[in-house]
Amino acid sequence: MESLEHANNTELLTTLAGKQAAESLMQHYGGLTNLAQASFDELQLTKGIGKSKAAAIKSAFLLAQRLSRESYAAAPLLDTPESIANLLREQNRVYTVEHFQVVFLNTRKRLIGVETISQGTLDTILVSPSVVFYPAICRKAAAIALVHNHPSGISDPSEADIRITRDLIRAGQLLKIEVVDHIILGRRTDERPKDYYSLREGGFFYSA
Repeated sequence: MESLEHANNTELLTTLAGKQAAESLMQHYGGLTNLAQASFDELQLTKGIGKSKAAAIKSAFLLAQRLSRESYAAAPLLDTPESIANLLREQNRVYTVEHFQVVFLNTRKRLIGVETISQGTLDTILVSPSVVFYPAICRKAAAIALVHNHPSGISDPSEADIRITRDLIRAGQLLKIEVVDHIILGRRTDERPKDYYSLREGGFFYSA
């Protein structure tokens, strides 16, 4: 293939899996997001995909995730909902269950680090102030941003999302660690130009 830069998704996948298998994968999964979410064993259910090709495909997606998280020359400024969403979008795209993450910030709203606190659904997993703020205190964070994904693609907050957000805002006020936002990552649609929802922009941070 002369130019990979101009190749479509099926053509790029052909370099890893062969033409017939690549076409079968794209037809079955319909796009890269669903393909990235497929498990190692699920990939091997496609004719022509053995362990080595499944490993190559999973490795390609993992490399893409790591590239998106590769360190910057300077810690990125995370002072808008969009900048926070940009930081964790690719990492969360492949998750098939909810992952709750905390972004640690310094006094200038620059990134200190990110930690996944729990996974599952917010109705069933434990997202307590102690679990969220202990690592923030250890990292000497001045502020935090909360981030989690909705695998359904619909980024609207649930009642549990709102309740947990307000609980954590109150805890942060006591600890003098600001909760700057809670970002829910979903998917873009024609009706929803943004693939994320900011609870601060949505008005859920008032009278916390």
